[in-house]
Amino acid sequence: MESKIKVLCFADLGEKLGRSLEIPAETDLTAAELRQRVIKLYPQFQSDLQSCLIAVNQEYATGETMVNTGDEIAFIPPVSGG
Repeated sequence: MESKIKVLCFADLGEKLGRSLEIPAETDLTAAELRQRVIKLYPQFQSDLQSCLIAVNQEYATGETMVNTGDEIAFIPPVSGG
């Protein structure tokens, strides 16, 4: 059975891609590998996805952070304000 990693998308990214995605994953991935997998599935949003921070289990992640099935993953776009 193929495993999936659930990814939550916030702000305008959530409006473009949907608030929740399920990304196929045969093995555990790093946060950077997961980002590349999502970009491959949604290439038209590459620039949006590249600028996002990634959180794993409610903590900001680096590209090397391991992502396991069952983890809570969030893609958080940069915010600007005045």
